[in-house]
Formats: sequence, C-alpha cells, structure tokens
Amino acid sequence: MWLTRPFNERSTLIFLGVLLAALLLVTALHLAVPQGHPLHVTAYTVNLLGKYLSYTLLAVAVDLVWGYLGILSLGHGAFFTLGGYAMGMYLMRQIGDRGVYGHPELPDFMVFLNWDSLPWYWLGFDMAGFAFLMVLLAPGALALVFGFLAFRSRVTGVYLSIITQALTFALMLAFFRNEMGFGGNNGLTDFRDILGFSLRSDATRLGLFLATGVALALGYVLCRAIVASKLGRVCVATRDAEARTRFLGYRVERFQLFVFVVSAMLAGLAGALYVPQVGIINPSEFSPIFSIEIVLWVALGGRATLYGAVIGALLVNYAKTVFTGVMPDAWLFALGALFVLVTVFLPRGVAGLLGYRVQRLKRRYPAEGDAPTTGREARA
Repeated sequence: MWLTRPFNERSTLIFLGVLLAALLLVTALHLAVPQGHPLHVTAYTVNLLGKYLSYTLLAVAVDLVWGYLGILSLGHGAFFTLGGYAMGMYLMRQIGDRGVYGHPELPDFMVFLNWDSLPWYWLGFDMAGFAFLMVLLAPGALALVFGFLAFRSRVTGVYLSIITQALTFALMLAFFRNEMGFGGNNGLTDFRDILGFSLRSDATRLGLFLATGVALALGYVLCRAIVASKLGRVCVATRDAEARTRFLGYRVERFQLFVFVVSAMLAGLAGALYVPQVGIINPSEFSPIFSIEIVLWVALGGRATLYGAVIGALLVNYAKTVFTGVMPDAWLFALGALFVLVTVFLPRGVAGLLGYRVQRLKRRYPAEGDAPTTGREARA
C-alpha cells in the first residue's frame, strides 16, 4: 500500500502529468512533424533529451540521501558509472565478430592488448537479463559494503562526504589501468545494438528516450513512496537530530544503509540508460568533479523536494550544453560562480522560490471556502 501513497499527492500527480506531456510532445514533434519544419525535433535533440533525463534520475537519487537523510554524498558518480559500465559490457559483448579484429568473443581493446581469454567478470554479460541485473547489483553491492562500514562506525558530516569523494577517485584511478580489463582511459565504445535493435536507428533512440522517461517516473514514485512512509519520517528525524532519534530506540544505521543502497541502485540505473544514448563510457565519469556537479544540480533545484532535483539537473545541463559551445574553457568558472550564487541568493533552490510564489498567490487570491486574507497578510 505504501507504493500507492504518492498518487494521492498533488505534487506527484503534477510532476507525472508534466513528464508524460513532455514525452508525448517530443514524440509527436519528432514523428509527425516533417524534417525542415521549425517545430521538428531531430534525432540528435531526442538523444540529447534522453541524456538529460538520465541525469535527472541521478539527481533524484542524490536528493533522496542528501535532502531527506542529510548525507552529502560526493561519490554518487561512482554508482552512476558502475551501472554504465555494466551496460557497456553487455553492449560490447553484442558486437561479436563485427569488431575491427573480428574476434567472436573478445572486445577489440582486449585483442589489441593481446588478451588470450575473456576475464571471469565479463562472463554472463552476453545475456541481457544478467547484464540488466548487474546494473542494479553492482552499485548496490558497493553501496551496501561501503555504507555498512561507514554508518556502523558512525561516520557523518563532512568526513563522510570526503570518504565518498575518495571512493570515486580511487575507482577512477583503478579503471584507468589497462590491466583492469575495462578499456583503460578509452573506456568502452563503438556499440552497435541493444536487444537486437540498432543504436544508430532513430527509432531506437526514441525508444531509449521514452524508456528513460518511464524510468524517471518510476524512480520518482519510489522515492516519494519512501519519503511519505514511516521510513521517510525516521530519515528526516535522523537528518535533523540523529542523536535524539537514536535515543528513541531506532537503529539509525539500518535506515541510512537501506536508503543509501536504494539511491545507489537508482544511480546505477541512470548510468545504464545514459550509456547507449551517449555511445561511450570511460573512467572520466568517476571524476569527483562530476559528483560535485550532481550536488549542484540538487542545490539549484531545491533539496528535499525531488522535483526540484529534476529542475536543477535540466537547467544546469542545458546551460552546460549552451555554454560549452560558446566558451568551453570557462564552464568550470561559470559552474563555481553558479554554486556561490545559489548558496547566497537561492538557499532553498528554484523549488523553494516557486513554492514562495505559490504561497503569495494563495494569500492574495484565496480559493472559495478559505479564510479571508487581511491587508497585512497580502502585503507580506
């Protein structure tokens, strides 16, 4: 029953309605409007929007642990990238003998590096079911082990943030090594098809875009269900007063571990949807800068709202696309300036600003049956 609670919330219904309308609109403008028309949505744009949607799912996962649990994770890029590598390994196995070297089993980079056989951890990735399961299990297992050790030791605050950042940096260094068997600094690329459908087909790109939208909707509903349950209330209590929550008899570390693992699995799913649409996955996705950028998405959109994280991810990534096309070398400076401006002028993010505007409109134009608004309240 707790999974149905989000559908009783107006904010959830509005979010799902807007998301559905956006998916249908993009699909209609791509299929029904002829090419060359100003309203036609090209395959490139569909692919770019799919990439944005995968980022929004990642932002929702980060908001779940940061906004409602108080854990500022600077390592969620690691879970995102692990899910991406799991999908990339499946896509590489689908190439078969169509690679440059024509080997029926080994990917091209392994043939180039004179590997004799497929490593044991690549076995099974020729099966879609196993690969899709590993998309969730690989980041989930890492989060389970890391979270168990960290929360059991009661590592919190800035120390936990530093450890999560060190985790993703260590993984980046490890995956850069050729002997790890993940393509080194080049990563995994040159994908051909997924589930038998060509990745170069416009229909496949549209299908991936719609699949990412559905995954975002399901991930959002799952997070809202967790937040609206007793588990969510305990998480908020832990965020606001962890010592008091422990004093009341709750095993705080268990709640933290469960939510952290769920968030990591959602991040892995986002990475798996990102890879076939972008066409490459490499160790640079482990970069701590990327994880910090994710936190900025959530801060800009508004913590502890979930939909605010979606807004922030869309705004920042659209700005990045435009800004890097004009002044690519200045993007990091713009990103830093944006973080400072959000901290000073928008502490509650865009969602907080929108909520403030809505409350002002309600006070100025009360609905029928509401208490009348006084002049002083209207001026406030």
